[in-house]
Amino acid sequence: MNSRTKLSLPFQELEQPVGKFYSTVVPAQRLLEICQFDFRQIKENKGVKDFMGIQRKLRDDRVSEIRRYIGTVDASFPTSIVISVDERCASFENVDGRRHLVLQPYQDPEDERIVIPFRGIATIIDGQHRLKAFENTEFNWDLSVNIFIGIEEGTQAMIFSKVNLAQTKVNKSLVYDLFALDKDRSPEKTSHEIVVSLNSRQDSPLYQKIKRLGSATDGVFGETLSQATVVRGILPYISKDPMTDRDIGKRFGFWPDRGQEDFERRIFYPFFREGEDHKILAILINFFSAVSEKWADAWEDSGRGTMLSKTNGYNALIRYLRDAYLTLTTKPAVPTKDDFRELLDRCELKDEDFNTDRYVPGSSGAAALYRDLSDSLPAAE
Repeated sequence: MNSRTKLSLPFQELEQPVGKFYSTVVPAQRLLEICQFDFRQIKENKGVKDFMGIQRKLRDDRVSEIRRYIGTVDASFPTSIVISVDERCASFENVDGRRHLVLQPYQDPEDERIVIPFRGIATIIDGQHRLKAFENTEFNWDLSVNIFIGIEEGTQAMIFSKVNLAQTKVNKSLVYDLFALDKDRSPEKTSHEIVVSLNSRQDSPLYQKIKRLGSATDGVFGETLSQATVVRGILPYISKDPMTDRDIGKRFGFWPDRGQEDFERRIFYPFFREGEDHKILAILINFFSAVSEKWADAWEDSGRGTMLSKTNGYNALIRYLRDAYLTLTTKPAVPTKDDFRELLDRCELKDEDFNTDRYVPGSSGAAALYRDLSDSLPAAE
């Protein structure tokens, strides 16, 4: 048997209520050689629709995102990929006194039409996007793999559904908060630290308005924004691709000058690049201070039907911030509160206008407020 068409794997056997499976390690490129991607699809057979496969369809954008991730300096996949192997393709052998699981193609001895090729030994129960990301790359990590042998398709589907349905989606605010533990600078860490300062400094108009970890703080009232919402507003002004910029920082310890065109899209990047995060914080405090003075009642009102200091209002304001900033300066600088206030005073909106009847919840309401704010800016010369 050609060694390229045989996998001999040391393993650990596990017994759980679903049955027995085998935990082992397989290089990514070898795993790709034996796995097929078994998508859930409809096939018609003589007018009868058959629903086949268990996996959701691969998302190209998700695969691309993971592919970029595996090229970063500290990438890892500590959780296991789960596969199912046809029992006719699995056997056991002793290697140096230790049992190995052997995976190889199958040819029926009595019917030559019954063949299971090497690329077809296994189907993926969970982890298809992670594995697909290694395809057509030079990366060949060792991957943790759990192997079920000879289980029926219904059991495979049950495992897939339970693994995915049982997972609790991680709170985005918690994810950003954990960047504080990273010893290296990154766009996410800087954004997180700025948000913490906005929420903790008494001179900040966002003082105690931000729910750390995404949930209300005991004993604090008037928290109208989640940490994730505020971070997501700031982060695009620092980096177009935070994962890549984080990797650049870890590898080289500095970031390149990206020129004027990039600055006009990412107004905070030059400050981040120079380690001047305090200037980003100053700009945000000055801007939101101008907002909170211009519309003081609307800013402080967190009651039902109000929106200026809530998610929709924040999303509109942070989007408008770049337009206002570039109206005031064409190079990295820190406009004052009065600079921003002068622009805001051109807007005829009153405190009572910031309600959910005029600016409905959701992206359309935020977009409408952004347009009303931007329309008041002086025309470019």
